[in-house]
Amino acid sequence: MITAVYRVPMRTRFRGIDVRDGVLVRGPSGWGEFSPFWDYDVAESRRWWSAAVEAATGDWPAPVRDSVPVNVTVPAIDAERAHAIVTSSGCRTAKVKVAERGQNAADDLARVEAVRDALGPAGAIRVDANAAWDVDTAAARIAELDRVGLEYVEQPCATLEELAALRRRIDVRIAADEVVRRSADPLRVDLREACDVVVLKVQPLGGVRAALEVAEAHGLPCVVSSALESSVGIAAGVALAAALPELPFACGLATVALLDGDVTSSPLLPVDGALPVRRPEPDRRDAVAADPDTDARWRARLDAVRA
Repeated sequence: MITAVYRVPMRTRFRGIDVRDGVLVRGPSGWGEFSPFWDYDVAESRRWWSAAVEAATGDWPAPVRDSVPVNVTVPAIDAERAHAIVTSSGCRTAKVKVAERGQNAADDLARVEAVRDALGPAGAIRVDANAAWDVDTAAARIAELDRVGLEYVEQPCATLEELAALRRRIDVRIAADEVVRRSADPLRVDLREACDVVVLKVQPLGGVRAALEVAEAHGLPCVVSSALESSVGIAAGVALAAALPELPFACGLATVALLDGDVTSSPLLPVDGALPVRRPEPDRRDAVAADPDTDARWRARLDAVRA
């Protein structure tokens, strides 16, 4: 298979990173992406490699819809910038990052209130704490943020036990992310008391078909989200969302907007709050090619996961 390493700066620091990089892989079926974050070890990264191989050499299930509704993602930025991002996005749903290290509850509330103002009363707001809170803190923060009306809160606490305890104390839906995608076996995680919604991410779960199996195993409403990929990786997420029998929530797949560039001249960016079901050609590989050190680091990582 042909491989190419890309490196693209972020517009705003997100998930603790300023640059997104990864490997594009070409096979007989087209292009796939392998881009596990650097805190994933070899064992976890092998699922990401499986997703890339599926995209490059396998097939994806037939879509049941030709476009996918998406949310705008709001990083942990000031309220004024949050308002501007939502206003210009064209989306009617916003996912807002909260619980950022170095910020406080007032920062989160101001950001969420600005997003509500930008969306208006009919828009949907969800927040993502990335497992940062304990149960007591989560209960207090969610009650405060729910003044604007929350669709759900994503991974407020780290463990299944904490999520279950929190769920008994709040009325807002809980969406499970890390406890599923970072589990040794995402099919066997016991979510019955812990959440109301399952977040599906193609690369961490091992591919589109593997993610569909996770959705079927848990039988809960699902939201498909990105792993902050280029448009090549996002296309796999769109394929998953397009294949789900039901899609009750907008998906977190509009994250190419967070990158200051892309591997393709036709990036997957939302129009009127939706992404089309298509696979962009990465025709800008040379323009975003990684420096030699980054390239070598990724190729060593590929060797490790394929060993």
